[in-house]
Amino acid sequence: MPYSAPTVYRLLPTADAEILATELRNRVPVVTDPDAVCVVVAHGFSGSIGRPAPRAVTEELRRHVSVLSMDLRGHGRSTGSCTFGDREVLDVDAAVGEARRVGYRKVVTLGWSMGGAAVVRHAGLASSGVAVHGHRLRHRPDAVVSVSAASRWFVRDTAPMRRVHWFAETASGRVAARLALGVRIAAQAWPAVPPSPVEVIGRIAPTPLLIVHGDRDTYFTEEHPRALAAAAGPSAQLWLVPGFGHAEAGVVPGLVDRIGAHLPDLLAGRPEWADCARRWAGETGLPPAGRGRPAPGRVFQVGHDEREE
Repeated sequence: MPYSAPTVYRLLPTADAEILATELRNRVPVVTDPDAVCVVVAHGFSGSIGRPAPRAVTEELRRHVSVLSMDLRGHGRSTGSCTFGDREVLDVDAAVGEARRVGYRKVVTLGWSMGGAAVVRHAGLASSGVAVHGHRLRHRPDAVVSVSAASRWFVRDTAPMRRVHWFAETASGRVAARLALGVRIAAQAWPAVPPSPVEVIGRIAPTPLLIVHGDRDTYFTEEHPRALAAAAGPSAQLWLVPGFGHAEAGVVPGLVDRIGAHLPDLLAGRPEWADCARRWAGETGLPPAGRGRPAPGRVFQVGHDEREE
């Protein structure tokens, strides 16, 4: 029978003294196994561990890897206020450090929408050693997956994003967000505009990076993933997924499973993961990296039939 490890719930402090609610679902019985991988999941705006769409993502990912999910600040049972990807990098850093503390040698960050911007900014700022609000990011991931993320701040060219700005910029909007969505948004504006994802994504290399976006995303147009991929350089991969909407709620069947199955290929960008990637490729029926898989930096569509553009 397949092994099923117990789920571990824990409160996790961040560098700036917020407390995050986390959920660790181990897939392997011994996390010190060098082949064990943990994915740190950062949800989108208004998400949380207990909501159906993020939970469905966690359940499907666990078929491939262990998953550490959390309520980002201002969401669910975590303390603090939502800052839309600014201070959330400290949440991601704490979660990556926790995954390494419990024994995982390889940690991947996976963010959705606002969480996607947070994992991109975390990896870029951690690689460059830049302090965030007086705190240095100490835990770099081994790979990054950003799904449905924006490339820049203050996007108002779609109706859903204009609604999000109303939540953030008006007192009545913040009250509505707290009552209707359960999200606590910081009342004060950013004292200084933080570097946007497109400004820091180029610092992530040589850490492997996968950018995933849907052609039916009603929040962010395809301009955003293409801008991120161009700024990231040739080491990044971009998936444009037909039929995929926005973030966890818009996932098409099989997409999360495909991302999970692709993680060994993504991590194989590092030499020590070549053998593991070949072994996992055999188990999942996927060809190893370099044999029929899209080349890094190429834009290709992922649907029922993969093809390069």
